[in-house]
Amino acid sequence: MTTIGLLHPGAMGAAVGGQLAHAGYRVLWNPTGRSKASADRAAAAGLTPVVDLAALLDEADVVLSICPSAFADDLARTATAYAGTWVEANAITPERVRRIADLLPASTVVDGGIVGSPPVGGKKPTLYLSGPGETGTVEELFAHTDVRTRVLGERIGQASALKLSYSAYQKASRVLAAVSYGLAVDHGVDQELLAIAGKRPGSYLTETGYIPKTAARAWRWSPELTEAADMLQEAGLPDDMLRAAAAILDRWTETKDDRDLSVDQAVDLLKKPAG
Repeated sequence: MTTIGLLHPGAMGAAVGGQLAHAGYRVLWNPTGRSKASADRAAAAGLTPVVDLAALLDEADVVLSICPSAFADDLARTATAYAGTWVEANAITPERVRRIADLLPASTVVDGGIVGSPPVGGKKPTLYLSGPGETGTVEELFAHTDVRTRVLGERIGQASALKLSYSAYQKASRVLAAVSYGLAVDHGVDQELLAIAGKRPGSYLTETGYIPKTAARAWRWSPELTEAADMLQEAGLPDDMLRAAAAILDRWTETKDDRDLSVDQAVDLLKKPAG
């Protein structure tokens, strides 16, 4: 039976690892330096703790790297001698994925991008994969789980490019909806704005309850939009809008994972300078 190492059990990582554990795989994680919240998520997902990172890397046939985008390179640097299959499933640019592959010369690196919500409560995200080898192995791991897989091609970077292309639209749209709603509130026309938006099915403008959720995720979304802006710059496309959206998210960084924030509180925080 394949042994899997998970780095790390955040909201997405724990849910993905839990799917694999439920499918019968042994899923390892390293509690060193992790929070109680991480430990609680790992326990609830049925993950197996190991004494240190070296033990995890020694036992794991496949490592799933699922962490905030800012830490992806440093995480790979802790595993330069790893000789298994490394699934780089973070929201980073194709160029960074290629750099990480260079940091792991003994590994088979699979580029991955997860699109969708964590696989809990019947939700079924898609793990997009690309690379010259072992994508089939990763597909097989998730065959009997709620994580769908789709192979895009044999080039490292294709999965990451798709993930960031989608994130660029989806996350920036949530930020723009919050700012537009805040402007309407300031002039007392918020209900009219919602009435207009309600005529267009699927408009984020009608989902004011998502504004606090956007604020709570800002600490993760801002670096992700910066990654997407970097990818736009590399492609010769305008990157200004995404950098501005990332700067707006930075005004919410103090609300990290705050599930009690109200819509009014989230909008008020946008009026304060970042930092």
